[in-house]
Parts: sequence; C-alpha cells; structure tokens
Amino acid sequence: MRFFLAFVSLLSATLVFSQVDTSYKKRVLEAAEIELFFSYYGQEGQHAAVTGGVGSQKLTDASSALIVSIPLNADDVLTAEVGISAYTSASSSNVNPFDGDADRRASPFSASSGASRKDELVHFRPTYTHSSDDRNSVITAKGSISSEYDYFSIGSGGGYSHKFNEQNTEISFSGTVYFDQCNPQYPIELRDGFFDSRIRGNGTYTPDFKGFKDTRRNSYALSLGLSQILGAKVQGSVFIDAVLQEGLLSTPFQRVYFEDTENFFVEGFQLADDVERLPERRFKLPVGGRVNYYLNDVFVLRSYYRFYRDDWGVAAHTANLEVPVKLSDAFTLYPNYRFHTQSAADYFYKKDVAQSSYKWYTSDYDLSKFNAHQYGLGIRYKDILTKTKISVFGLKAVDLRISNYSRSDGLDAFILTLGTTFVGS
Repeated sequence: MRFFLAFVSLLSATLVFSQVDTSYKKRVLEAAEIELFFSYYGQEGQHAAVTGGVGSQKLTDASSALIVSIPLNADDVLTAEVGISAYTSASSSNVNPFDGDADRRASPFSASSGASRKDELVHFRPTYTHSSDDRNSVITAKGSISSEYDYFSIGSGGGYSHKFNEQNTEISFSGTVYFDQCNPQYPIELRDGFFDSRIRGNGTYTPDFKGFKDTRRNSYALSLGLSQILGAKVQGSVFIDAVLQEGLLSTPFQRVYFEDTENFFVEGFQLADDVERLPERRFKLPVGGRVNYYLNDVFVLRSYYRFYRDDWGVAAHTANLEVPVKLSDAFTLYPNYRFHTQSAADYFYKKDVAQSSYKWYTSDYDLSKFNAHQYGLGIRYKDILTKTKISVFGLKAVDLRISNYSRSDGLDAFILTLGTTFVGS
C-alpha cells in the first residue's frame, strides 16, 4: 500500500509540473488519463494438467489494473500500469491433495482446501513514448516486473513506428525480452521425505524423479507490422512475430502417468510417475493480418486472421470477426466471434499413454489437438463532453464485454471485462 501511495504521489507531482509548456504544437495527449480495468474469468473442465490430464479444471480469476498516462510535454507521454490478479483453482489445489479437510477423500475431481488452491500475481509496467514533430514517427520504451508465489519476471522492450505516403502507410517494429526465475513447486509425493501409510499398489512407490537444475527462463520477441489504407472505406494490416524461449519451459507441478509403470494411490488419488518434461527451447512464429471495412455510419466490419507454428509441432489457425454497431453518438454495440483450431504438440500424451523411456512428455490439454469457439458481446459508452466528473477527471468512456468460450475437449469458460477511462480537465 505504501508503494502504491508513493506511486500515485509521484504521478500527481509529475502532472503538476507537466502543465508548464510554452510549445505551440498540438499535444500528443492533451491531458492526463486514468484507465481502470476489471476482469473476471471462470472455467470448468475435466482435463486438469496438474493431475495428469484428468480431474477438475474449475478455476476463477479476478483481475484489476490501474493505468495512468501523463503528458510530459507536447511530444512525450509517460504511462504506468499497476495490477493484481487473484485466482482460486481446483486443479492447482491438488499439488498437495492431502493438506485439506480431514473429512475430504483425496481425488483429482475435488479440490483440496490447502494453501496451493490460490495465488496472487502483481505487476508493474511503465511505458515511455516520444512522437516526432510531424507526428509521423513514434519511439516507445517499456519495462515490466511481475511476481507471484513461485515465479518472478522482469522484462524490457522498445519499438518504432513510422507513417508515410501521406500517412496512408505505417510500418512498425518492436522487440521485448523477459527474464524469469521459477521457484519449482513439485507434486507433494515427489518431494523429499514424503511418506503416507495409506499408499496402495503393487510393490513399493519409488518414482525415479529428479528435480530441474536450471530454473530460469528467457524469452525474446521481435515483431514487424505494416498497415495500409486501401481505400476510403478499407484499411488493412499484416504482421509477423518471432518468439524464442529458452530455459525451464516445463511446469514443475503438472503430473504425468506412464503406461509401463505400476499405479499407486492414496484414497482416490493416483500418485505421479513424473512431472511434465518439455524441451528447453521453443521457437514460435505467428503471421497474421487485419482488414477493417467501413460499411456506413452504423456498421463496421473488423476481421482478423492468424496462422501460428512452432517447433514443438503445434500449428494453429485463429479467425475473429467483430461488427461494431453505432446505436448513437454515445453508444456502440460490439458483437464478435472467434474461432481457433490447433494440432497437438509432438510431446502431448493422454494419461497412461507416454512411456517412461521417452525424453519429453506432457498431459497438458492446452498442447493437445482441439477446436474452440468464443462468442462475445460488448457495449461502449462515450461521454463526448466528459460531463460526469470524479474530482478533476471527467468520464471519457466505459467499455463492458462478456464472452463465452467453449473448447472441443470439454473446457468451458465465461469472461467479463469492464474498462473505464477518465481524462483530466
């Protein structure tokens, strides 16, 4: 809380001093803006990776973020985002399925009430942008820091965009790097000193388990984009990204069960043969484009397509269509539909299919073959005159969206997002 108050005080002081500007140029951002975001995500499913591809995937996540943008002068803007995300998860609770209520029978299909059932992620992301005098070029620099119980990440990046051809064409490129450090949380039965007199099975439970030696992960991303006004009513853009990840790409608490080993149980819970093990390198290459078509004063068509491939064997197609409907000067409706299909990774195996002799294996259904549909509806309110006030800030916009996501492997999710933007007077 002290950090947050100090952060707000610093931004307020910067806002006061930034008002002194003798430049005659039109500002990139006329006044300070504050954006508040809230989202809720809830899902259900029966293929939890924590329990080897079976078990409850019930999860809820509530996130909130504050974004403050301040004009430092006519050309420069400083933006800072702080946020927190808190979740509870039935599957992650089964990292240790035996630390909950004494009356509960351990099972992958029921949640433990232990400490591993919930976590919080906090993040801070500052961004600085500088625009050229003619407003055709923009330079961006940004940073990122985030932390949760078993993970810490720090990152930085930058970008450049330039408009030409009478501002009908824009090219952009950017790059980011992230350096992550994991604190591995292994399934309870694979930790040193585990013993439970209730273990049943043929023989003795002695898994050949070794923890990860290197717990770092580095990510490098490059993006290149081209946007073009194709006519009075059509705008198009294309992009290509290249992402390289190195280090610990496995999730240490996701169990795997082998076909060629004996099964051992405590109550209704099967003990792990090993954890997910994936290559320490992954190269991703998404390529896509957008086309926006202005039909008339009421309807606009916004289309999006992306093709994705990586060297783990995953190939995917994603298509999205949104049709903003202008109901009035203040209200716009946003119906949208998204389709996604992908192939399975080379290392994905259902429960009890992988062999203990394999080098790489996972039972995470996010890496399986599936199709997904997402239907959504949003409504946006624009307070053109910013009549609604909170202190010295006027309401600029309110955006509410709801979506339903359904996957062919049985995962279903509900998503709600609410965003509000206020501008300084």
